[in-house]
Amino acid sequence: MRMLLRSFLSLPVVCVAIGTLWAADDPFVGKWKVNPSKSTLYDEIKVEAAGANKYTLTFGPGQVDTVVADGSDQPALSGTTFSITVKGPNNWEVVRKLKGRTLLTAHWTLSEDGKTLNDAFTQYLPSGTKLFGEPLPDGSTLVLPYVYERTAGNSGFLGTWDSDSAKVKTGIELQIQSSEGDGLSLKRSDEETVKKIKLDGNDHPDLDPNGGDRGTASSGRRVNERSLEITYKSKGKITGTWQIELSTDLKTLTMTERLVGQNRPKSILVFDRE
Repeated sequence: MRMLLRSFLSLPVVCVAIGTLWAADDPFVGKWKVNPSKSTLYDEIKVEAAGANKYTLTFGPGQVDTVVADGSDQPALSGTTFSITVKGPNNWEVVRKLKGRTLLTAHWTLSEDGKTLNDAFTQYLPSGTKLFGEPLPDGSTLVLPYVYERTAGNSGFLGTWDSDSAKVKTGIELQIQSSEGDGLSLKRSDEETVKKIKLDGNDHPDLDPNGGDRGTASSGRRVNERSLEITYKSKGKITGTWQIELSTDLKTLTMTERLVGQNRPKSILVFDRE
């Protein structure tokens, strides 16, 4: 469960030339539409004891919060606050806020046998959020029920929880074009940001809109004419990879995201060429 933000595709922004030979007739260039029936989203959360009534929650590489479960807002990831309120032996409420504004709430309920965690998740969307290019009304929420199965641990919330209950939405389109002479740019229909890919094998820092260094970097390479690999890092450490592969008939594109420390891919997204 990615508690900072629920999104099923967060390809890092990287950019550079890939060689004039590829740019002239690149098989990745084109318009693609997601195939939800062939795509899969995975989510994992780890809960560990960190002291008396204190817990460490890991949502992914570098996404770790340690808080006391007393219901109070406590400093957490990326300038947010995080709270855990124990409602009962099998029920927690978790809340993440940014500058006092609630970003998300989640009600966690354990099954009687302790093997299943049900997560009633609500994300509160900021003003100006767009869906498929259209602005949503102020105050809009995203409500998602998640079901996690225990893959480690014996009792209570402590342990590792994995879920594949999230579904990919229909209608997502991906436009891939040549960029900056020899590069590639990727634009999804449900995102405003254009992502530019560099495939020279070197690390390239990701800059924020004001030109500052975010402390993250990405590198990319072409494995062969039908396969790309992108590695992304935070503070010099690898946090995950993307593999982007074409079928032999060049009609299907598969994007697989893997995070460090997790056994299963974060997502497998399959696109059909339009």
